[in-house]
Amino acid sequence: MTAKRLQGIGEYYFSQKLREIDELNRQGRQIINLGIGSPDMPPHPDVIKTLQDESAKPNVHAYQSYKGSPVLRKAIAAWYDKWYAVTLSPDREILPLIGSKEGIMHICMTYINEGDDVYVPNPGYPTYRSAAKLAGGNIIEYTLEESNNWLPDFEMLEKLIGSSNTNQPTRLLFVNYPHMPTGQLPTRSFFETLVAFAKANGLLIVHDNPYSFILNDRPASLLSVDGAREVAVELNSLSKSQNMAGWRVGMLCGAGERIDEILRFKSNMDSGMFLPVQLAAAKALMLGGDWYNSINAMYKKRREKVFALLQLLDCSFSPEQAGMFVWAKIPGTYKDGYALSDEVLYTSNVFITPGGIFGSAGRHYVRVSLCCPEQKIEESISRIKTSLKGKK
Repeated sequence: MTAKRLQGIGEYYFSQKLREIDELNRQGRQIINLGIGSPDMPPHPDVIKTLQDESAKPNVHAYQSYKGSPVLRKAIAAWYDKWYAVTLSPDREILPLIGSKEGIMHICMTYINEGDDVYVPNPGYPTYRSAAKLAGGNIIEYTLEESNNWLPDFEMLEKLIGSSNTNQPTRLLFVNYPHMPTGQLPTRSFFETLVAFAKANGLLIVHDNPYSFILNDRPASLLSVDGAREVAVELNSLSKSQNMAGWRVGMLCGAGERIDEILRFKSNMDSGMFLPVQLAAAKALMLGGDWYNSINAMYKKRREKVFALLQLLDCSFSPEQAGMFVWAKIPGTYKDGYALSDEVLYTSNVFITPGGIFGSAGRHYVRVSLCCPEQKIEESISRIKTSLKGKK
């Protein structure tokens, strides 16, 4: 019998759906997967070469520091300084992670007591909810709406906080901009309002920031706002911006005392990353603007194709969204995004993600990944056109 903490925690949607897609492929269906945001291109050749060269050395295979290699921490600090104009202490304010998803769990286990309120966005990344629930948190959703540009309604959020009966010292507020799944970009004034709101309401913001370089000319960090370190920690990742999803390299940045608190939990859960991976990650963080321009040029071309695919399905969308997905509203002829997703899967052998997996506010939306070659997206368009003709 499983532990009580797993009650209400289902298998991750994509884990379940990929098994179904595998079964369809065994039947010869050759499904094109436009669902998952895992970059299909490799990291920069210099990054791979660094891993190869370093892993061939005889003295790099031991356990590593729980706080990560100084080389990687200094590279993270330099990256934050160059691209976000944020000065961080490599020794005190940076904690390398085995992927930022790991950090979400560590933060929850560090700060959440049984029954503590945790505010999560709807729609939003499902792991915020599941990690907080596993830690014993009381999940309170705050709804994001297209009419408010997918930004929090601070007046409504304040009412939610005011109606709470708990007297906890720290409430967690999960925030994620550029937002996944909607692609909404943050503004400087929004970040400033968010920090002021957290100070006024006794919140600790967990800002999840893995998409800031994808189809976005102005990468931004919440930590660039004055006073943010008093009320926020920021997660970041090399999975998206450096094409290193399978390498599992992320980071947590914030005030030294927060890093120390979270390290107390993390150091009891794992050991440091393989040193050659850390050194290769440091190399990745040293790449210049040409690298980001090249991957964004590729994503831009793919996005145009995805726009055409969504127009075929009579979906509406903002062409201004950032990140490696396109978020789109479904036509009223479908009950919800699940219905459209299943129809496209079973009639066209193309998988797109139903927006409802990100929360009830995403029910009438779908999300299409850009992590697929242009020719595959073109093939998806062709398949959908064929199935649409068959419906007429």
